[in-house]
Amino acid sequence: MRDCCDVRPVPDGQRRALGVVLAINLAMFVVELAAGLLAHSTALLADSADMLGDAIVYGFSLYVIGRGPAWQARAALLKGTIMAAFGAGILVEVGTKLVRGVTPSAELMSGVGLLALAANASVLGFLWRHRADDLNMRSVWLCSRNDVVANAGVILAALAVALTGSAWPDIVIGLAIAGLFVASAVDVIRAALRPVASSRAG
Repeated sequence: MRDCCDVRPVPDGQRRALGVVLAINLAMFVVELAAGLLAHSTALLADSADMLGDAIVYGFSLYVIGRGPAWQARAALLKGTIMAAFGAGILVEVGTKLVRGVTPSAELMSGVGLLALAANASVLGFLWRHRADDLNMRSVWLCSRNDVVANAGVILAALAVALTGSAWPDIVIGLAIAGLFVASAVDVIRAALRPVASSRAG
């Protein structure tokens, strides 16, 4: 119980880095949500939900920063669960495309994909030096790394869709992104469960 109230010194730069990336993700959530509604794009709306999920993750990370290992493990557990949920969401989106036979707009995918890539790359840059500080910052960095990989995949899929006129490149990349989210989620959840179990036992 003592760990839940234990507030520890915060390493220099962690709080500022998380504050910056939280602001970037909130701004991108608003931009992608508005663009998705205007374009009637499920993909953009889904990506805006991803940005909102990341903002929630970073906000919770700010809350637990400087607290004990049990708090940081609970935060990492939440982040792992969110990553797993996004992986499942991508699978649902792929299934919807297969059923409806919809070919996405390559122009819209590439344009917003480039903007999201620039935003997430800047986030990764802010977090780079803190990626090994502790479990909290490592799980935050993994979320951001996944986003950069996913954005690059979206851009590659957009180019392939434009060249082939087929939805299959988007589907293949979507499945690869889902696999990345699930694999990272399993990694984070496993690491988080150990200190959570130890805290409960204590």
